[in-house]
Amino acid sequence: MNTPPSPRVAPFVQTEINWDKYVSLFPLALYPVSVVKTRLQVASKDVAERSAFSVVKGILKNDGVPGLYRGFGTVITGAVPARIIFLTALETTKISAFKLVAPFEFSEPTQAAIANGMAGMTASLFSQAVFVPIDVVSQKLMVQGYSGHATYTGGIDVATKIIKSYGVRGLYRGFGLSVMTYSPSSAAWWASYGSSQRVIWRLLGYGSDSEATVPPSQSKIVLVQALGGIIAGATASSITTPLDTIKTRLQVMGHQENRPSAKQVVKDLIAQDGWKGFYRGLGPRFFSMSAWGTSMILTYEYLKRLCAVED
Repeated sequence: MNTPPSPRVAPFVQTEINWDKYVSLFPLALYPVSVVKTRLQVASKDVAERSAFSVVKGILKNDGVPGLYRGFGTVITGAVPARIIFLTALETTKISAFKLVAPFEFSEPTQAAIANGMAGMTASLFSQAVFVPIDVVSQKLMVQGYSGHATYTGGIDVATKIIKSYGVRGLYRGFGLSVMTYSPSSAAWWASYGSSQRVIWRLLGYGSDSEATVPPSQSKIVLVQALGGIIAGATASSITTPLDTIKTRLQVMGHQENRPSAKQVVKDLIAQDGWKGFYRGLGPRFFSMSAWGTSMILTYEYLKRLCAVED
Protein backbone atom coordinates (compact mmCIF):
# COMPACT_ATOMS: atom_id res chain seq x y z
CA MET A 1 0.00 0.00 0.00
CA ASN A 2 1.36 3.38 -0.96
CA THR A 3 1.62 5.87 1.89
CA PRO A 4 0.18 9.26 0.93
CA PRO A 5 2.65 12.14 1.07
CA SER A 6 2.67 14.18 4.26
CA PRO A 7 1.00 17.55 3.92
CA ARG A 8 3.17 20.63 3.91
CA VAL A 9 3.25 22.54 7.14
CA ALA A 10 2.06 26.13 7.54
CA PRO A 11 2.99 26.97 11.14
CA PHE A 12 1.15 30.26 11.27
CA VAL A 13 -2.14 28.42 10.74
CA GLN A 14 -1.44 26.14 13.68
CA THR A 15 -0.27 28.94 15.93
CA GLU A 16 -3.00 31.52 15.33
CA ILE A 17 -4.00 32.83 18.74
CA ASN A 18 -7.55 32.42 20.05
CA TRP A 19 -7.43 35.44 22.33
CA ASP A 20 -10.86 34.89 23.80
CA LYS A 21 -9.41 31.93 25.75
CA TYR A 22 -6.62 33.94 27.30
CA VAL A 23 -6.66 34.96 30.95
CA SER A 24 -3.52 36.40 32.54
CA LEU A 25 -2.11 37.99 35.66
CA PHE A 26 0.53 39.83 33.66
CA PRO A 27 -1.23 43.21 34.06
CA LEU A 28 -0.26 42.92 37.72
CA ALA A 29 3.40 42.73 36.76
CA LEU A 30 3.27 45.34 34.00
CA TYR A 31 1.09 47.98 35.68
CA PRO A 32 4.02 49.77 37.40
CA VAL A 33 5.48 50.39 33.94
CA SER A 34 2.32 52.31 33.00
CA VAL A 35 2.58 54.37 36.19
CA VAL A 36 6.19 55.30 35.37
CA LYS A 37 5.30 56.13 31.74
CA THR A 38 2.41 58.35 32.81
CA ARG A 39 4.51 60.29 35.31
CA LEU A 40 7.22 60.87 32.74
CA GLN A 41 4.67 62.20 30.28
CA VAL A 42 3.05 64.68 32.66
CA ALA A 43 6.14 65.90 34.54
CA SER A 44 6.52 69.66 34.54
CA LYS A 45 9.76 71.33 33.49
CA ASP A 46 10.94 71.94 37.06
CA VAL A 47 10.55 68.31 38.18
CA ALA A 48 13.88 66.59 38.75
CA GLU A 49 12.60 63.08 37.93
CA ARG A 50 13.11 62.96 34.17
CA SER A 51 14.12 59.30 33.74
CA ALA A 52 12.28 56.05 34.40
CA PHE A 53 14.79 55.08 37.09
CA SER A 54 14.43 58.36 38.97
CA VAL A 55 10.61 58.10 38.83
CA VAL A 56 10.66 54.59 40.30
CA LYS A 57 13.14 55.69 42.97
CA GLY A 58 10.92 58.66 43.89
CA ILE A 59 7.76 56.54 44.10
CA LEU A 60 9.40 53.91 46.30
CA LYS A 61 10.86 56.60 48.55
CA ASN A 62 7.57 58.46 49.05
CA ASP A 63 4.91 55.74 48.80
CA GLY A 64 6.67 52.39 48.83
CA VAL A 65 5.63 49.55 46.52
CA PRO A 66 1.88 50.47 46.75
CA GLY A 67 2.74 53.69 44.94
CA LEU A 68 3.54 51.66 41.83
CA TYR A 69 -0.03 50.35 41.82
CA ARG A 70 -2.04 53.56 42.16
CA GLY A 71 -5.22 53.19 40.11
CA PHE A 72 -4.76 49.45 39.63
CA GLY A 73 -8.13 48.59 41.15
CA THR A 74 -9.88 50.94 38.72
CA VAL A 75 -8.12 49.39 35.74
CA ILE A 76 -8.97 45.83 36.80
CA THR A 77 -12.63 46.75 37.36
CA GLY A 78 -12.97 48.03 33.82
CA ALA A 79 -10.75 45.40 32.23
CA VAL A 80 -13.38 42.66 32.02
CA PRO A 81 -16.08 44.50 30.02
CA ALA A 82 -13.44 46.27 27.93
CA ARG A 83 -11.70 43.01 27.07
CA ILE A 84 -14.98 41.29 26.18
CA ILE A 85 -15.83 44.10 23.76
CA PHE A 86 -12.31 44.19 22.32
CA LEU A 87 -11.92 40.45 21.78
CA THR A 88 -15.40 39.99 20.33
CA ALA A 89 -14.81 42.75 17.79
CA LEU A 90 -11.26 41.53 17.10
CA GLU A 91 -12.14 37.91 16.30
CA THR A 92 -15.26 38.81 14.33
CA THR A 93 -13.49 41.41 12.22
CA LYS A 94 -10.39 39.28 11.66
CA ILE A 95 -12.38 36.47 10.05
CA SER A 96 -14.23 38.88 7.78
CA ALA A 97 -11.06 40.80 6.92
CA PHE A 98 -9.19 37.66 5.80
CA LYS A 99 -12.12 36.79 3.51
CA LEU A 100 -12.14 40.36 2.19
CA VAL A 101 -8.46 40.43 1.20
CA ALA A 102 -8.30 36.85 -0.12
CA PRO A 103 -9.44 37.70 -3.71
CA PHE A 104 -6.56 40.21 -4.09
CA GLU A 105 -3.98 37.40 -3.87
CA PHE A 106 -1.54 39.40 -1.78
CA SER A 107 1.45 37.67 -0.24
CA GLU A 108 0.82 35.96 3.09
CA PRO A 109 2.59 38.64 5.19
CA THR A 110 0.63 41.38 3.40
CA GLN A 111 -2.70 39.60 3.88
CA ALA A 112 -1.92 39.08 7.55
CA ALA A 113 -0.90 42.71 8.02
CA ILE A 114 -4.07 44.05 6.40
CA ALA A 115 -6.50 41.64 8.07
CA ASN A 116 -4.95 41.84 11.53
CA GLY A 117 -4.57 45.60 11.24
CA MET A 118 -8.23 46.07 10.33
CA ALA A 119 -9.28 43.79 13.19
CA GLY A 120 -7.08 45.57 15.72
CA MET A 121 -8.29 49.02 14.73
CA THR A 122 -11.97 48.02 14.74
CA ALA A 123 -11.69 46.31 18.13
CA SER A 124 -10.00 49.36 19.61
CA LEU A 125 -12.70 51.70 18.28
CA PHE A 126 -15.47 49.63 19.92
CA SER A 127 -13.69 49.28 23.26
CA GLN A 128 -12.83 52.97 23.74
CA ALA A 129 -16.27 53.60 25.29
CA VAL A 130 -15.02 51.67 28.33
CA PHE A 131 -11.30 52.27 28.10
CA VAL A 132 -11.36 56.08 28.08
CA PRO A 133 -13.16 56.64 31.44
CA ILE A 134 -10.91 54.00 33.01
CA ASP A 135 -7.88 55.77 31.55
CA VAL A 136 -8.98 59.17 32.84
CA VAL A 137 -9.60 57.95 36.39
CA SER A 138 -6.58 55.64 36.68
CA GLN A 139 -4.14 58.19 35.28
CA LYS A 140 -5.29 60.83 37.75
CA LEU A 141 -4.62 58.32 40.53
CA MET A 142 -1.21 57.50 39.06
CA VAL A 143 -0.01 61.11 39.26
CA GLN A 144 -1.88 62.35 42.34
CA GLY A 145 0.34 64.56 44.47
CA TYR A 146 3.03 64.46 41.78
CA SER A 147 4.26 67.60 40.03
CA GLY A 148 1.43 69.70 41.55
CA HIS A 149 -1.45 67.35 40.77
CA ALA A 150 -4.40 66.92 43.14
CA THR A 151 -4.78 64.03 45.57
CA TYR A 152 -7.75 61.66 45.86
CA THR A 153 -9.04 58.96 48.19
CA GLY A 154 -9.69 56.50 45.38
CA GLY A 155 -11.23 55.89 41.97
CA ILE A 156 -14.76 56.73 43.10
CA ASP A 157 -13.53 60.06 44.49
CA VAL A 158 -11.90 60.90 41.16
CA ALA A 159 -14.99 59.98 39.15
CA THR A 160 -17.29 61.89 41.52
CA LYS A 161 -15.23 65.08 41.33
CA ILE A 162 -14.96 64.89 37.55
CA ILE A 163 -18.71 64.37 37.09
CA LYS A 164 -19.47 67.16 39.59
CA SER A 165 -17.28 69.60 37.71
CA TYR A 166 -17.87 68.60 34.08
CA GLY A 167 -20.63 66.04 33.97
CA VAL A 168 -20.24 62.57 32.43
CA ARG A 169 -18.44 64.10 29.43
CA GLY A 170 -15.55 64.87 31.77
CA LEU A 171 -14.86 61.13 31.95
CA TYR A 172 -14.36 61.19 28.19
CA ARG A 173 -11.75 63.94 28.25
CA GLY A 174 -9.37 63.21 25.38
CA PHE A 175 -11.71 60.67 23.75
CA GLY A 176 -10.80 61.83 20.26
CA LEU A 177 -7.09 61.59 20.99
CA SER A 178 -7.60 58.20 22.61
CA VAL A 179 -9.22 56.91 19.43
CA MET A 180 -6.43 58.50 17.38
CA THR A 181 -3.84 56.88 19.68
CA TYR A 182 -5.16 53.43 20.49
CA SER A 183 -6.80 52.58 17.18
CA PRO A 184 -3.63 53.13 15.10
CA SER A 185 -1.60 51.56 17.91
CA SER A 186 -3.79 48.46 17.95
CA ALA A 187 -3.77 48.30 14.15
CA ALA A 188 0.03 48.66 14.04
CA TRP A 189 0.53 46.03 16.77
CA TRP A 190 -1.69 43.41 15.18
CA ALA A 191 -0.52 44.14 11.63
CA SER A 192 3.14 43.91 12.67
CA TYR A 193 2.55 40.76 14.70
CA GLY A 194 0.66 38.93 11.96
CA SER A 195 3.04 39.85 9.14
CA SER A 196 6.29 39.43 11.11
CA GLN A 197 5.34 35.89 12.11
CA ARG A 198 4.83 34.88 8.52
CA VAL A 199 8.09 36.50 7.42
CA ILE A 200 9.98 34.70 10.19
CA TRP A 201 8.41 31.35 9.32
CA ARG A 202 9.38 31.82 5.70
CA LEU A 203 12.96 32.56 6.68
CA LEU A 204 12.93 29.36 8.72
CA GLY A 205 11.66 27.39 5.74
CA TYR A 206 8.06 26.92 6.87
CA GLY A 207 6.19 29.10 4.40
CA SER A 208 3.04 27.76 2.71
CA ASP A 209 5.06 27.16 -0.46
CA SER A 210 7.82 25.26 1.36
CA GLU A 211 8.37 21.51 1.22
CA ALA A 212 8.58 21.12 5.00
CA THR A 213 6.67 18.02 6.18
CA VAL A 214 7.63 18.03 9.86
CA PRO A 215 5.96 20.62 12.07
CA PRO A 216 8.22 22.93 14.09
CA SER A 217 8.94 22.17 17.72
CA GLN A 218 6.93 23.84 20.47
CA SER A 219 9.99 25.80 21.57
CA LYS A 220 10.47 27.15 18.04
CA ILE A 221 6.80 28.15 17.79
CA VAL A 222 6.95 30.01 21.11
CA LEU A 223 10.22 31.71 20.13
CA VAL A 224 8.78 32.94 16.82
CA GLN A 225 5.63 34.23 18.51
CA ALA A 226 7.65 35.97 21.20
CA LEU A 227 9.82 37.65 18.57
CA GLY A 228 6.67 38.71 16.73
CA GLY A 229 5.34 40.29 19.91
CA ILE A 230 8.54 42.26 20.45
CA ILE A 231 8.55 43.51 16.85
CA ALA A 232 4.88 44.49 17.15
CA GLY A 233 5.54 46.38 20.39
CA ALA A 234 8.46 48.27 18.92
CA THR A 235 6.48 49.24 15.82
CA ALA A 236 3.32 50.33 17.63
CA SER A 237 5.07 52.29 20.38
CA SER A 238 7.32 54.16 17.95
CA ILE A 239 4.37 55.24 15.81
CA THR A 240 1.91 56.28 18.50
CA THR A 241 3.89 57.52 21.55
CA PRO A 242 3.59 61.23 20.56
CA LEU A 243 -0.21 61.02 20.51
CA ASP A 244 -0.20 59.03 23.76
CA THR A 245 1.87 61.73 25.46
CA ILE A 246 -0.55 64.49 24.38
CA LYS A 247 -3.58 62.40 25.38
CA THR A 248 -2.17 61.60 28.82
CA ARG A 249 -1.31 65.21 29.64
CA LEU A 250 -4.75 66.31 28.47
CA GLN A 251 -6.55 63.71 30.61
CA VAL A 252 -4.72 64.21 33.91
CA MET A 253 -4.90 67.99 34.11
CA GLY A 254 -6.64 69.35 37.19
CA HIS A 255 -10.08 70.79 37.56
CA GLN A 256 -9.15 74.36 36.75
CA GLU A 257 -11.65 76.34 34.71
CA ASN A 258 -9.39 77.13 31.76
CA ARG A 259 -7.80 73.83 30.95
CA PRO A 260 -5.40 73.93 27.99
CA SER A 261 -6.50 72.49 24.68
CA ALA A 262 -4.62 69.79 22.80
CA LYS A 263 -3.02 72.57 20.75
CA GLN A 264 -1.73 74.28 23.91
CA VAL A 265 -0.40 70.96 25.24
CA VAL A 266 1.59 70.55 22.03
CA LYS A 267 3.01 74.07 22.35
CA ASP A 268 3.97 73.46 25.98
CA LEU A 269 5.74 70.21 25.15
CA ILE A 270 7.75 71.84 22.37
CA ALA A 271 8.64 74.78 24.61
CA GLN A 272 9.83 72.50 27.41
CA ASP A 273 11.69 69.76 25.55
CA GLY A 274 11.47 70.42 21.83
CA TRP A 275 10.16 67.69 19.57
CA LYS A 276 11.75 64.98 21.73
CA GLY A 277 9.19 65.86 24.41
CA PHE A 278 6.58 63.96 22.39
CA TYR A 279 8.52 60.77 23.06
CA ARG A 280 8.48 61.04 26.84
CA GLY A 281 7.96 57.57 28.27
CA LEU A 282 8.85 55.81 25.00
CA GLY A 283 11.07 53.29 26.79
CA PRO A 284 8.47 52.19 29.35
CA ARG A 285 5.73 52.20 26.70
CA PHE A 286 7.78 50.04 24.35
CA PHE A 287 8.58 47.65 27.18
CA SER A 288 4.95 47.50 28.30
CA MET A 289 3.54 46.87 24.81
CA SER A 290 6.19 44.29 23.92
CA ALA A 291 6.04 42.48 27.25
CA TRP A 292 2.24 42.52 27.28
CA GLY A 293 2.00 40.96 23.83
CA THR A 294 4.83 38.51 24.33
CA SER A 295 3.57 37.36 27.73
CA MET A 296 0.12 36.66 26.29
CA ILE A 297 1.63 34.55 23.53
CA LEU A 298 3.92 32.56 25.79
CA THR A 299 1.20 32.00 28.41
CA TYR A 300 -1.32 30.95 25.81
CA GLU A 301 1.06 28.38 24.33
CA TYR A 302 1.81 26.98 27.78
CA LEU A 303 -1.88 26.68 28.64
CA LYS A 304 -2.61 25.14 25.24
CA ARG A 305 -0.06 22.39 25.88
CA LEU A 306 -1.54 21.73 29.33
CA CYS A 307 -5.10 21.59 28.04
CA ALA A 308 -4.44 19.76 24.77
CA VAL A 309 -6.78 16.81 24.14
CA GLU A 310 -6.55 14.14 21.51
CA ASP A 311 -9.11 14.28 18.70
